[in-house]
Amino acid sequence: MSQAILRTGRITLVPLSDEHLDDEVELDSDPEVMRYLTGRARTRAEVEAQHRQRLAAAGRVPGLGFWAGSVDGRFVGWWILEPPERADQGPVDGQAELGYRLLRRHWRQGLAGEGARELLRHGFEELGLNRVFAETMAVNTASRATMTAVGMRHVRTFHVDWDEPLPGSEQGEVEYAITREQWLARRATEA
Repeated sequence: MSQAILRTGRITLVPLSDEHLDDEVELDSDPEVMRYLTGRARTRAEVEAQHRQRLAAAGRVPGLGFWAGSVDGRFVGWWILEPPERADQGPVDGQAELGYRLLRRHWRQGLAGEGARELLRHGFEELGLNRVFAETMAVNTASRATMTAVGMRHVRTFHVDWDEPLPGSEQGEVEYAITREQWLARRATEA
């Protein structure tokens, strides 16, 4: 099963491909976008390495991977549903990690949540997932607000030993999650 092309009211989400590399370079070269990830802009060489890993994610579990999002034909960012990578994230089968990264000029327009809602729908309805989770630094209030807005709940705060801790890392990382049952119940009340 390959990744589907997904659409919302404003966003077209297509499987990430080599044609999106320059968009990814622009995205990851903004230190503010990378504030809670690396704390600095990435170089083109670093983004190229990340791009190869992002493309490989689509081959790990059928239907999962990275999607490039565009509005009116212009790249705005990417969204992911990918299998867990760490043992503390739980089993790979039946769950996926949700993520999103947008160009700064597209922040605070509801796009992160709009794309995330579509990936939740896709994951639960079309891929048969049982649980979707997301992680960020505890101090990343904007991302946490998006997670809450799409129906995810705080599950835990945990600490990771980083080689180069970012400011705020002493407050830990947070995991938010939603199960298929919770998503269905939420959807029923919104209908």
